[in-house]
Amino acid sequence: MPHNQSYGYGQIQKQIQKFAMTQQMQQSIQILRYSTEDLAKYLKQKQLDNPFVSIKETMNYTGNSTDLSNAKVSQLDMVMNNKSQSLYDYLLSQVHLTMRKTNLRSWVIYLIGQLDENGYLKVDLEGLIRKTGVEYITMMDAMTLLQQLDPPGVGARSLKECLLLQIQNIENAPIEAQLIIENEFESLVEQDWDKIAADLSIDREKVLSVVEFIKRLTPAPGAAFEQENVGYVYPDLIIKKISGTSDFSIKPTKKTKPLVVFKQDYYNKFATANETEVKKFLKEKQKDFQELIRDIELRAETIVRVAEVIIERQHEFFENGDRQLKPFLLRDVAQKLNLHESTISRAVNGKYLRCDSGVYELKYFFRRPVNSMEQDISVDTIKKHITVIVAAENQQKPLSDIKIAMKLEKVGIKISRRTVAKYREELRIGSSTQRKKI
Repeated sequence: MPHNQSYGYGQIQKQIQKFAMTQQMQQSIQILRYSTEDLAKYLKQKQLDNPFVSIKETMNYTGNSTDLSNAKVSQLDMVMNNKSQSLYDYLLSQVHLTMRKTNLRSWVIYLIGQLDENGYLKVDLEGLIRKTGVEYITMMDAMTLLQQLDPPGVGARSLKECLLLQIQNIENAPIEAQLIIENEFESLVEQDWDKIAADLSIDREKVLSVVEFIKRLTPAPGAAFEQENVGYVYPDLIIKKISGTSDFSIKPTKKTKPLVVFKQDYYNKFATANETEVKKFLKEKQKDFQELIRDIELRAETIVRVAEVIIERQHEFFENGDRQLKPFLLRDVAQKLNLHESTISRAVNGKYLRCDSGVYELKYFFRRPVNSMEQDISVDTIKKHITVIVAAENQQKPLSDIKIAMKLEKVGIKISRRTVAKYREELRIGSSTQRKKI
């Protein structure tokens, strides 16, 4: 060690750039993360905390847009006490007890696998028919058999069809109930009782009586089998095709942009006070209201911007109802909008849109791509193809992984045998030897 080197203590001024999360930023992030239901609860609490904030109640959206928020699961009482059994297992047990081993039964089982947690059939049947070559009548028969299973309404492709299936299953159901659902569904959604009465030539009291019957139906026949998922969904956005164009309009619902007002008259009663603490309190609460309005507006704007990118990427889905979604990642939207990926994650989680083909969570439209830069196809799409191929195979001569790969190549999907095996195992489909039925 050199003798001229010395050590000592001294003061050093150092400038460090540090990010501080303000309370306002925390509130913005929190509100963006909230679902419509959570946002409503948060605003109610804000209304209690700030005496100058008032939340105006708006009409609820339920199921596929109609007001059935008070619907009761009246036809699933026996199932409600057995939540440990999944909807898939319950339906599958009925199939095994009532149907013989035929190709038609295989398609019924396949369709059961395509039901969402509420019991709705979300697969594109026409697209499935085109890709597999199965006869149209076979597919329609399979869907009909599915819709005849318990619980009533299962296998429906829309809320309207779900309610009709339940009505047809109830003895002595009012004939007006079916007429209202079939011919006056939009008026039912809009609660235009006078129009329904005039169109069907019945009095208004009868309409209200039938509506009460309809409200006792369930908009989510499969929800009784789910312990965590709620059967009611409040869409944040309404997506509609602009007539004569290939464009779509995006309209936030009143649940996404709730009406929050400032009680100015009540505020003015205290504004003339000379007390310092009162003036400070008023200033804080007014600022709190302004920040709340800004955060709600930012939340709605962010969700709309994300939806615009989703529609642009998955345009065929919204245009043609094509269920074969393209590969799409959160980072794709983040780069497009110049936002952080975590912001996109908060914007899509628990947020729903309603379009012509139903209600979907925004994250539904994101799909992981295959390990190839050349194929514009998602892993989920390939898995669906594999499931269809296996469902349609000869059970005495099940297809090997290489033969499945060859069938996939015929529809433009080029993957290796090893990749087929990987996806097959992820789908919990056995090997050809395990699937062989003697």
